[in-house]
Amino acid sequence: MPSSPLRVAVVCTSNVNRSMEAHSLLERKGFSVRSFGAGSRVRLPGRRPDLPAVYDFATTYRQMHDDLLRKDREFYTQNGILHILGRNERIKPRPERFQECTESFDVIFTCEERVYDRVVEHLSSRKQGTLQPVHVINVGMADDPEGATLGAFLICELCQRLQEAADMDKLAGLLRQAEEKTGKAFPHTVCFY
Repeated sequence: MPSSPLRVAVVCTSNVNRSMEAHSLLERKGFSVRSFGAGSRVRLPGRRPDLPAVYDFATTYRQMHDDLLRKDREFYTQNGILHILGRNERIKPRPERFQECTESFDVIFTCEERVYDRVVEHLSSRKQGTLQPVHVINVGMADDPEGATLGAFLICELCQRLQEAADMDKLAGLLRQAEEKTGKAFPHTVCFY
């Protein structure tokens, strides 16, 4: 691994909060990183849980920001969504859907179990060409600003340790250490491109 930069992807449901927080931190630390959502649409919290703000993945962060600003400036300022969308816009123009990406990665971090399942299912159902391995690791985190920040630091620590390791064979040991340190499980699967 040390001879070339670790190629990292981070995937959550909508590519707005958790994956973008990790993307931001990993990019600042010099990693080659991309972030994605694995859902069918981008869903942001609304005033009621049963009425989220829903957008296509083609919608830019700026368009979402401006739309929510028009709909309810106070609510979306108070819950932090406008701030999050502003941060995201400084990183990339719009959310991206993992299932549409053709790039390959060394490791893919997911932010919750159902996203992990979707990523593994997608990678397993694709036609394999190069048989290059990709490690998919779930780092479950709460979908709120604090949970996203804590998860981003954990992902960053794992990436730094992987980058320092001689090869990916040390991944199982690194995950065991992380599990002992945090008391959390980190499901891990190897898929192939």
